[in-house]
Amino acid sequence: MKYMLLVCGDDTADASGMAPVEPWVEELGAERGVRLHGHRLRLPAEAVTVRVRDGEVLRTDGPFAETKEYVAGFDILDCADMEEAIEAAAKHPVATIGAMEVRAFWDDGDAEAEIRRLDAELTEAVRERDIERAMACYAPDVEVFHPVSGLEQSGADALRKAEEQWFSTLAGPVDREVLDFRLRIDESVAFSHALVRLRAPLVDGGTLDTTARVTTGYRAAGDRWQIVHQHTSVPSSPADMPGTGELRS
Repeated sequence: MKYMLLVCGDDTADASGMAPVEPWVEELGAERGVRLHGHRLRLPAEAVTVRVRDGEVLRTDGPFAETKEYVAGFDILDCADMEEAIEAAAKHPVATIGAMEVRAFWDDGDAEAEIRRLDAELTEAVRERDIERAMACYAPDVEVFHPVSGLEQSGADALRKAEEQWFSTLAGPVDREVLDFRLRIDESVAFSHALVRLRAPLVDGGTLDTTARVTTGYRAAGDRWQIVHQHTSVPSSPADMPGTGELRS
């Protein structure tokens, strides 16, 4: 479960004897994988507080409340439970001079299940060679290294042209079999590494049968996930991927 660790400094505390934060980051992040990410914040004096009253935007320079304690930074933790999160917070050097507020993330859905549904939707769209259904899986600013052109396709329009070119070489449904799918999710961004086998009849009478490694980047867009990056690596033999004139198997 994910937790937000609010690192609260204290204007009146003497920080001269505080231990450095870097060893805590190294232990919780690189060694244990509990700390996902985090950052320091600028001082409260540089903050801007915004309110809207009767449709008017009211801006006040300075923090929301004038207190000796203030949020100096934050860390995102991935812990088994609150007790593990508290243990991690207690080890933070700022806990010796300030305070650490630990709050669980609101559970707003199963991101892994949503991304797996997105991949299943892409499988069905490719099987039917449904370009509109396939493009709905991608963000408008998607970056794709496409196996047909061998070039980077920047944006949905460029990707659509590459997909249309590929679909034009196929004579029937595409069997897209995901042999391996590993997923890593971090808040609004996720990455997957997959081994995908593609089989389909070709318009020239041949048969496509190739296995590709696909690395995909996802971004949460509102209430759904979209593909923002995709890199497909196919076997070095050109006979394994059609679509560039000579590529046939």
